[in-house]
Parts: sequence; structure tokens; C-alpha cells
Amino acid sequence: MITVRQILAGKECQDVCTIGPDRTVYEAVKVFADHNLGALIVTEQSRLLGVFTERDYARKIALMGRSSQTTTVRDVMTTGVISVTPDDNVEDCMALMINKYIRHLPVLDDHLIIGVISMGDVVKSMLGEKAFLIDELTRYITDSRQTPSM
Repeated sequence: MITVRQILAGKECQDVCTIGPDRTVYEAVKVFADHNLGALIVTEQSRLLGVFTERDYARKIALMGRSSQTTTVRDVMTTGVISVTPDDNVEDCMALMINKYIRHLPVLDDHLIIGVISMGDVVKSMLGEKAFLIDELTRYITDSRQTPSM
């Protein structure tokens, strides 16, 4: 079973992009664009406060007619963030993301943010595991057919 630790180890970029709660939404959206992200972890003195996502922007800025230039991240971030640990398994993460309608999970190790996994990361790892199992089963079946029976 694949763990969150394995997903993080396989990610091309392991940096966690964070933003302070008093930065403007405009600054956050600029970070989204510059780093091709869909979510930022909101921290203050290395403490997890929330998550700010493209969904938050669409629903709490664009649709509400707010200004991204003057609204702070604190005013529109998602709080009560659900997180996982490096030892959690990918299936549990998938279930959590589906049941809670979330696309990004901060990964905490002893209250320190060590990474973020996305729904894409989870799906990719699950598909990779399934492909590996299919290959192994195919090889087993093929090999057993080539072995003469006694």
C-alpha cells in the first residue's frame, strides 16, 4: 500500500509554497500563476492557519465582487484544514478527499508542514500501483502457461 511519504518522495517539486495571512489575495494569485499551483498553505510563524485555493478565489472574491488588491488572504482562506501524516495510506487520502470535497491535503509531521498532496498526486500514485499489479499478474499468468505441467 502506497503511503503519503512515498508520494512526497516521488514528487518533482517537494517545496511547500506558503503565504502569510496578511498578504493580499492578488499576491496569492500571483504565486498561483508563477508556480502553477492551485492552493497555498497559509502559515504564521510556521503554524498552519489555513489553505487558500483557486476555489476560494472564485467563490469568495470573484463572485462576491471583492477586490483581490485589497482583500487579505486571512479574510477568505479556508480554515479548519484537514491534514494527513506521512504514514497515512493513499486509499485513506482518496476517501478523505472525496468525502470532504477537497483537492489538497497538507502533510504534517509532528505539527510541521512537510508537504502538500493534491488529488492529482493521489490518483497518479493509485494508477501507478494498479498498473504495476496488472503487469505482475500478467507476467505470472504468462509464465505459468509456459511452464510444462507434470
